[in-house]
Amino acid sequence: MFDVGFSEIVVIAVVALIVIGPERLPKTARMLGHLFGRLQRYVNEVKADINREMELDELRRLQREVKGAASEIQQSMRSVATDFQSGIKGVEQQLNETASDAAPPPSVSEIPRTTSAGPPQDASHSPAAGVGADLPEEAPRQPSLPGLDKG
Repeated sequence: MFDVGFSEIVVIAVVALIVIGPERLPKTARMLGHLFGRLQRYVNEVKADINREMELDELRRLQREVKGAASEIQQSMRSVATDFQSGIKGVEQQLNETASDAAPPPSVSEIPRTTSAGPPQDASHSPAAGVGADLPEEAPRQPSLPGLDKG
C-alpha cells in the first residue's frame, strides 16, 4: 500500500515514544494494530464487492449474448419453417394442377365389378342353377385316432 521502509518505521517509533510516552505506547500500538486490521478488512471487502460487480456485469453481458444468439436461432428456425411451408404449399399446388389436368377419375358406375374369389363361373355351376344338382359326391370319411377328432 504505502512504500514505507524499515528506517522510516524506526523514526516513527522513536517520535511516538517521545510524544506519547512509554506508559501509553503499548496501548496506542495495540489500538493502531486493530485500526490497521479493520482498514485491511474494509479494503478487502471493497475489492471483493468490486470483483463481484465486475463478474455480475460480465454475466449480464454473457446473458445478453446468449439471448441474442437464441433470438437469432429462433428467427432462423421461423424462416426455415416458413420456407418449408411455402415449399409444401407449392408442391401441393403442383399436384392439384397435375390432378386437375389429368382425366377425371371414373365414377363408381363406370368401374367394372370383378370378384376376387377365382375364375368366372359358368351359369351351370352357380348356386342359383339348382341346389346340389351338379355337386360332387362327398368323399368317404377316413377313420381318425381317438382324441384327435375335429368335429
